[in-house]
Amino acid sequence: MKILCPDWPTTVEAAKAIQEQLRDTVVTSDRLDRVRFVAGVDAGFEEKGTVTRAAAVVLSFPDLVLQESAIARCPTTFPYIPGFLSFREIPALLAALEQLTIDPDLILCDGQGLAHPRRFGLACHLGVLLDIPTIGVAKSRLIGKHDEVPAERGNWQPLTHQNEIVGAVLRSRTNTKPLYISIGHRLSLPTAIAYTLQCAPKYRLPETTRQADKLASNRGLPMTERSD
Repeated sequence: MKILCPDWPTTVEAAKAIQEQLRDTVVTSDRLDRVRFVAGVDAGFEEKGTVTRAAAVVLSFPDLVLQESAIARCPTTFPYIPGFLSFREIPALLAALEQLTIDPDLILCDGQGLAHPRRFGLACHLGVLLDIPTIGVAKSRLIGKHDEVPAERGNWQPLTHQNEIVGAVLRSRTNTKPLYISIGHRLSLPTAIAYTLQCAPKYRLPETTRQADKLASNRGLPMTERSD
């Protein structure tokens, strides 16, 4: 996997400038080949937040069988600030992904994509750096508003912000809380919704997220709740 490692900012001003510079490079149309392997990434924190613990898993698709996994621990160099969590988490995520021997065709991220104040959440940032199709699959809403989503699996409503559709609020399992789906890079919103549902055949969360969370929270270390 080709990984572009940028000079990483340490201030909000520098991080915001990078988001505004790179957001126009996000591709919102379908530019992905046959998907044979899907990856999931997740991050938590150890040592009172001073160490970022990241996990990456690769599953075969569409049967969703675990093929490979990796975990990396890196010093945390950016503070916790909603809207800038990619700068806090991606260095460790890249270190975990770099250990993989299987190149994923699609990455599902535990965080936002276009559903972000500057349209450049973690899924967009990771997708642009790797030039790999990515989907933002968030458990909570960062921005936007939406109508009520019918209770049955597969139903969804547009998530809008400033008169723009930035994502979808998707019912991935009947009578459970919805997920917040948004484009990361190199796919359209309908495609992002379809792949999320295919990766979540039994549970609310996609198997990619469940497996990455399981690995990252190994040895009883709790994951840190956050929204990006």
